[in-house]
Amino acid sequence: MTNTRTHSVTIDRLSAEPGTILSIWAHPDDETYLAAGIMAAAVDNGDRVVCVSATAGEHGTADPIAWPPARLAQVRRWEANAAMAVLGVTDHRFLGYEDGTLADDDPEGIDRIADLIEEIRPDTILTFGADGMTFHSDHIAIHHWVTAAWHRLGCPGRLLYATTTVEFLHRFRDLFEEWNMYMTDERPTGVPGDQLALHVRLSGGDLDRKLTALRAMATQTAGLIATVDADIYAAQVAEEAFVAARAYATTGGRVHGLGDSTGHPG
Repeated sequence: MTNTRTHSVTIDRLSAEPGTILSIWAHPDDETYLAAGIMAAAVDNGDRVVCVSATAGEHGTADPIAWPPARLAQVRRWEANAAMAVLGVTDHRFLGYEDGTLADDDPEGIDRIADLIEEIRPDTILTFGADGMTFHSDHIAIHHWVTAAWHRLGCPGRLLYATTTVEFLHRFRDLFEEWNMYMTDERPTGVPGDQLALHVRLSGGDLDRKLTALRAMATQTAGLIATVDADIYAAQVAEEAFVAARAYATTGGRVHGLGDSTGHPG
């Protein structure tokens, strides 16, 4: 994966060129936190990138009086448009589901993801791992939808799950607790670096590009950016890591991971 700023994108591990990317997430800002650098580098390299948000994140606020769902949904769509413009992603789609309502075994959701895969024929699919990074139920549902659709179609291309390394978790674990990042009492354990399929470190202009995209999503990021040391925040978002999908089995319409106990990031 090369681009015009290779000096500031360090690829520690890349098992195959990403090619056409289908990037599938629950809420706008998920993709920017977890895959902005990868998507921007692919665009710069001339590859096609299609980004999908299942919801507009209309309930993603601690102040629903100031931010009723209809208002927040529209603003988050505008924010996402601005962030995608920074990253160069011109095909960003919303599936129109209600924030906070996604179910793991929703047949319609799985069907729609399968339709996207058949339409776009991606070489690489980027999405959440089994823990949804933060154990958010919508994130976990997207993991199940994408995994089920991918298996139904015969596992086309590569399916990669967002994760974090053991070293990264060790460095930032206390901060994540301070930020109340996790949605349950469960905690990830991280993945050893040698198990990653894709590992990117951003610096220089490429990191600035990601930070600019994140700032565009002010309803979700402004509060944290205002309270966290700028260098610490930049270091926390500079890494993007993905592990290849493992063997999965489908039982009763629900996809269960086999051997996912190594954990995925928060």
